[in-house]
Amino acid sequence: MRDFYPEDMQRRNVVFNAWRQAAARSGFCEYDACVVESLDLLRRKAGEEILEQIYHFQDKSGRDLALRPEMTPTLARMIVARQGALQFPLKWFTIAQCFRYERTTRGRKREHYQWNLDILGEPGVAAEAEVLATAASAMRSLGLDQRHYRIRYNSRLLLSELLEKLGISSAHHASTFLALDKRGKIEDSDIEKLLVAQGVASSVIPSVFKLLEINSLEQAFAVLGERSPAQTEIETFIAMLGAYGIADLATFDIGVIRGLSYYTGIVFEAFDTSSGLRAIFGGGRYGKLLASIGGGDISGVGLGFGDVVIAELLADLGLDQAANGATVDYTIGFMHPEQQLTGVQLAAALRQQAKQVSLSLAPEKPKSFFAKASSGARYAIYLGPDDLATGTIKIKTLADRSQRDVAISDILQGADHRSADL
Repeated sequence: MRDFYPEDMQRRNVVFNAWRQAAARSGFCEYDACVVESLDLLRRKAGEEILEQIYHFQDKSGRDLALRPEMTPTLARMIVARQGALQFPLKWFTIAQCFRYERTTRGRKREHYQWNLDILGEPGVAAEAEVLATAASAMRSLGLDQRHYRIRYNSRLLLSELLEKLGISSAHHASTFLALDKRGKIEDSDIEKLLVAQGVASSVIPSVFKLLEINSLEQAFAVLGERSPAQTEIETFIAMLGAYGIADLATFDIGVIRGLSYYTGIVFEAFDTSSGLRAIFGGGRYGKLLASIGGGDISGVGLGFGDVVIAELLADLGLDQAANGATVDYTIGFMHPEQQLTGVQLAAALRQQAKQVSLSLAPEKPKSFFAKASSGARYAIYLGPDDLATGTIKIKTLADRSQRDVAISDILQGADHRSADL
């Protein structure tokens, strides 16, 4: 788990701001919830992998609780609690702190923040396209485009149709998805054992693995042999991505299955083009989640976008906007105690003008002041005896070392110089 020093917070805030602004542009409403959740709810809603990673405990009343490993079960609980008063479809987002006890690697921590976008009550694939367009908007704000990442998508509905073609009944589809999602993580022989244990006939397992060799939609549709609901859905989805201008970001990948048990339709994951990191974001269509905890039969689409991998990617690409950026508009210092009150007055006046100002709290020498100022501010004001005597200060632009003279009274009176972005 992590501590965030000021420089870490700068980087985190750049990402959080991009998330919030993208969500606002797309009309999502923000929500939040307690980080502690009912363990029973998580047991019922989480996938097998996450169940093994939950931090759980009993409180003083003996209730089984947990630190949330993801936000979707909590969202479902909140929606069900007020379902009769809500207007659907609804579009909600949150930036949630989540916890999973797992082996830490590059891009994976035991604690992370995750931007969640959810659309509830819209059965059409316009919802899938909307959450992906919103995520792409955040990526653009961070300086990332198709040179840097790709969105891989698949359809569990398509996979179900393919499994039916092999003679595998729908009762075994969910367990088959979860087993296949482990491919690359465990040996195929172990996956085969999992499938057999779930009731899949050993005679069709080679054909199940063969499905994962499909590398295009055309091949998948050819295996089905006739037009299907999944084909119509996927074609509409692709057209929607084109209308949003992000079709070039997306590619079909039969291997994208997703490990959570509640996905039912289109699923997706985004990866950096160098394939050097874990998934940047992922999600998909989920169904019957609300019904399973007492709500209506309302499907939804969710997208989860963690802060760890995106921070690694921005650093790798040299796009870490906070690393070299100014943290304040002004920094103000002074040579002797006699100039301190004037410095305080200048800082107060500039702050009232919505400027960010760092004020020295004790006298310091010019060399020391400007050494610190150069790495944290856009402009510097250093007060000495002559400045007070003349009533004029020098405002230095630290980027190019240029400077200009401004009357102290103009700043204190909030004169029209504010529009000049001093």
